[in-house]
Amino acid sequence: MTGNAPTFATLFLRVFLPFALAYFLSYIFRGVNAVIFPYLERDVGITAGDLGLLTSAFFLFFAGCQPILGVMLDRYGPRRVQAALLALAALGSAMFGFSSSLPELIVARVLIGLGFAGGLMAAIKAITLWYPPERWGLITGFHMMAGGIGSMAATLPVQWSLSVMSWQGLFFWLAGICLVTAALLFTVVPERAAAAPHGTLREQFRATRIVMTDGFYWRIQPLLAVQQLAFIGCISLWIGPWLRDVGGITNNDARADIQLYTAAVMTLGFASSGVIAGWFRRVGVNDFVSAGIMSVLFALACGWIAFLPPANPLVPWLLFGFLGACPIQYMPVMVSAFPREYAGRVSTSSNLVVFTVIFAGQWAMGKVVDLWPRTASGYSPDGYTWSFGALFILQVAGLAWLVLWRARPLARQPLVAAD
Repeated sequence: MTGNAPTFATLFLRVFLPFALAYFLSYIFRGVNAVIFPYLERDVGITAGDLGLLTSAFFLFFAGCQPILGVMLDRYGPRRVQAALLALAALGSAMFGFSSSLPELIVARVLIGLGFAGGLMAAIKAITLWYPPERWGLITGFHMMAGGIGSMAATLPVQWSLSVMSWQGLFFWLAGICLVTAALLFTVVPERAAAAPHGTLREQFRATRIVMTDGFYWRIQPLLAVQQLAFIGCISLWIGPWLRDVGGITNNDARADIQLYTAAVMTLGFASSGVIAGWFRRVGVNDFVSAGIMSVLFALACGWIAFLPPANPLVPWLLFGFLGACPIQYMPVMVSAFPREYAGRVSTSSNLVVFTVIFAGQWAMGKVVDLWPRTASGYSPDGYTWSFGALFILQVAGLAWLVLWRARPLARQPLVAAD
């Protein structure tokens, strides 16, 4: 693929699809605890705080390695980096299956998170290498759709698998699939000779500092971080306990059904996010503003779930799933504000902040829920009101910062303009 321009089919099969498969697996691992949590409560005896810590451990090294990951992606290319990381995910998954205590589960979960630390960032790097800038938002949305399908697979299909195997056996199977995907990435995805940047490692880390001190980057980052905390924190864990304890749905299969529908509309949201941004663009609304509009709507959906839990919880969770997928369009906005060779470091610098916030916030939500005495069926609904309400308030603060802080891109490309 170094001669003539590659065809759409070639890019789809050799670039898009392998990275999408890795991202599909990432979302299975992110969301699986929202289904298996009753088994972990039964077999390991974990509390809500333990559950929040265990699930958020996925994001601990995920966040911490992002600055290094950005340099590695820009220097060595997404194929080799992603394949190596997936091998670590396979090891962590096998360890999770062998674990019988909370500390063992946490160590395994940390390894899994490290293994999927490049799930989105490696793909964004590959997208910027092989697709024209005007396609970045659209292809990123389609890649996120693969994650949404993975989130769907982490609901009813996981619940069904637990009827034919133990939760430990499920993780052994997932470990094998990770290894197969790593081999596929290493053998199928092409290299692009011009991908490696010039300069020493120190100079490349200096570029990360430039990104992390940019005013426009910090105009967007607080809102993006708290909305991803709300979105990923709930989709990957708290939707399941909320449906049981606030929604009153005590049947495991019924909860998995609603989680499946929520993941399905989330997948539709990922697939539509780039299309929606394109619609806005055609009527004169740029990507920065259109992402802000979707962020406002998502915050309102979070407020509905926090303060006005309905008798039928399906509708607000469907809105939550669809709208929560759309603010990811802030990512190509930020990437486009910097030179193309910074793409890996922009996306991973954003991930550093986002997933540090998710790690701390998801754990904190469990601690807040644990402040109230347990009920006969689970945790107190008051704990969810306070924890979900805090997410809504943080989003309002992030939106206010986005409006009041007027920093603009210093080196943006023609694709995106701020208001």
